[in-house]
Amino acid sequence: MPWGKPLFRRLSRFGIRVVRRYGLLPTGIADRNGDDDRLAGGSLKQTVMVYFPGTMDDIYQLRQWYEPLRALDERHPVIVVLQDSRTTRRVRAESGLAAITIARYSALDDLLSRSDVKLALYVGHDPQNFTALRFTSLAHVFLNHGDSDKGVAVSNQIKAYDFLFVPGQASIDRIQAYTMLWDAAPHCVLIGRPQLEVHQPATASASHGVRRTVLYAPTWEGAQPSLAYGSVASHGPAMVRALLDDGRFTVAYRPHPLNGVTSATYAEADAVIRRALSEAAAQEPAAGHRVDTDCPVSESFAGADLLVCDISAIAMDWLPSGKPMVITEPVSSAVVTARTRMLDVVPRLPVTDLPRVTALLADQLDRDPTRDARAGLVDYYLGDTTPGAATKSFLDACTKVISQRDQAWAAITARGPAGP
Repeated sequence: MPWGKPLFRRLSRFGIRVVRRYGLLPTGIADRNGDDDRLAGGSLKQTVMVYFPGTMDDIYQLRQWYEPLRALDERHPVIVVLQDSRTTRRVRAESGLAAITIARYSALDDLLSRSDVKLALYVGHDPQNFTALRFTSLAHVFLNHGDSDKGVAVSNQIKAYDFLFVPGQASIDRIQAYTMLWDAAPHCVLIGRPQLEVHQPATASASHGVRRTVLYAPTWEGAQPSLAYGSVASHGPAMVRALLDDGRFTVAYRPHPLNGVTSATYAEADAVIRRALSEAAAQEPAAGHRVDTDCPVSESFAGADLLVCDISAIAMDWLPSGKPMVITEPVSSAVVTARTRMLDVVPRLPVTDLPRVTALLADQLDRDPTRDARAGLVDYYLGDTTPGAATKSFLDACTKVISQRDQAWAAITARGPAGP
């Protein structure tokens, strides 16, 4: 019948609205249940917009910037613009920052056309960032949620931004070496790592009696083969079991928030590790075996004597602790692994060494042969780690970019409408 398809489409749209309205969408899909109608004809009074089109699955990327953004809000008012209302509510509650949900591009266009926003900040490589990158009245700065020696750190997407705020010279050198047809120097601004100033890792030993604590903090499996740095499936269960059976170690596991989102095998390995630690903790409560999911990374760092991690930002953030570290080697030949100072210095753990992993880690704890070399990496990767220095650099850099934007925008508007 001729009315069949239109009726089906209307029912489908109604069903989609119901699913969105009642929060029935998976947390990895933006519900686009926006404030668009309420904000129609209005404006934003804030100077800085943090554009975050991610979902609850991605909120970890934004969380680590809460404290620096609160400091920025005191100097230049900040608003977080999202596409998922559930994430908006969580960000508003957790951060105390102003936050709104914009579902339609036309609503964002209308709102920004009457607003005082001058600076847009981004914390991840979400393709939806381009929804906001279109606006020429804003200066666009990529913050990232964690610098690392991963291949994604030199994504070609960085060319879309006016500036990149990076922690240390390592970032600039990496981008300059591995990004084609682009000069990193004019676009990179060194600010250090302000997130680390909020909870500085302790350097004292956290041993449980005669046991020493090994923190296993792997990254996720990655969205594509070239970024499969995660070791949970390849190294995790065997290593954790060996450490538990050895009896000399307390094992702390800090899983990545995205563990298993693209790989069932990875999710199963993550479950095996959690189960092993739960059983060990029940059998021997005094040993302190645990899974760290509800505490800041600083607490995980402070409660550990040695870190086992993958090629990821967690390796950089551990450096100021001064404690030993081992980085796993990816098992896939498709993974892009560049030569870097950190990977040249820090001991590596290939899967072939798992049969003797307890001896390897005990040796690192006893001798720590790379301690001095790692200390020489702190400034190179993280810049000035003096308390307060990175936050000040971040705030000053934002102020400078806003001033540059004002001058550039004044020149553009003085020319009048674009034409031949």
